[in-house]
Amino acid sequence: MLTQPLAEGVGEGLSKELGKGLSKQLCEDNWQARVAHAFSRAAPRYDALATAQRQIGEGLWITLPASATRIVDIGCGTGYWTQRLAERYPAAQLVGLDIAPGMLEQARQRYGEGIHWQQGDATALPFSERSVDLVFSNLAVQWCRDIGAVMKALYRVLEPGGHAHITTLLPGTLAEVAFAWQRPEALLQTPDQISVAVAIAESGLTINRQTANVEHYYYPDLNAVMASIKGVGAQLARPQAHITRRDIAAAKARYEQLRQSEGLPVSYHCLTLTLEKPQ
Repeated sequence: MLTQPLAEGVGEGLSKELGKGLSKQLCEDNWQARVAHAFSRAAPRYDALATAQRQIGEGLWITLPASATRIVDIGCGTGYWTQRLAERYPAAQLVGLDIAPGMLEQARQRYGEGIHWQQGDATALPFSERSVDLVFSNLAVQWCRDIGAVMKALYRVLEPGGHAHITTLLPGTLAEVAFAWQRPEALLQTPDQISVAVAIAESGLTINRQTANVEHYYYPDLNAVMASIKGVGAQLARPQAHITRRDIAAAKARYEQLRQSEGLPVSYHCLTLTLEKPQ
């Protein structure tokens, strides 16, 4: 069970901040609702296909502090990392936050109600000010169109001296997929590392550590590539046009040009951050 002050956010913070985010959501072509729908649909099969997400998360995991008392897992999905946080910090108050109700339902089924599962938006975190000392977020904030709003929300809810440990994606992610389909404009547009740094500075947070690297994963064929992307909710950013058999054949042929001995490559350009709210 959650206790004060973190639990206050489920009421007080929700009414103040989620309301602010609602009108913005509508103005952004209902973007968050589309993201929530895509990830809810993917929830039942997410864990079986999230190989890349798991491996990237392990790199974030090793950056975590020895102790924490009030923790939020932003973009908790099916609860894999939230449960691990619960095991690592057994005395902490812990919230798994996700925008997708389908993901939260999977989390509840797998890990029960010992963890508080909360639906919410990373740009309008439903928690009171200075109520969190550790934020964990693995490959979630790239789905927020306003990275500045995310950083300001983190600053608001973190207590002085609190930390946020985050992985996100940079431009160049899934470049092979864009090449194969010849539709680079359709993929999710992510801010570059400089833009992220500016958003962090403007929020008042400081960067204690940042690492940018490229991770490559390999699949036997185009079907497996697309399953790995769509199967974890990562739909194309714009509605897809009708795809013909000729389009598919052409995409397969282009992707084969990139084949390596391990298979067809898919690249993830990752940014790992440790942020702090100054004392």
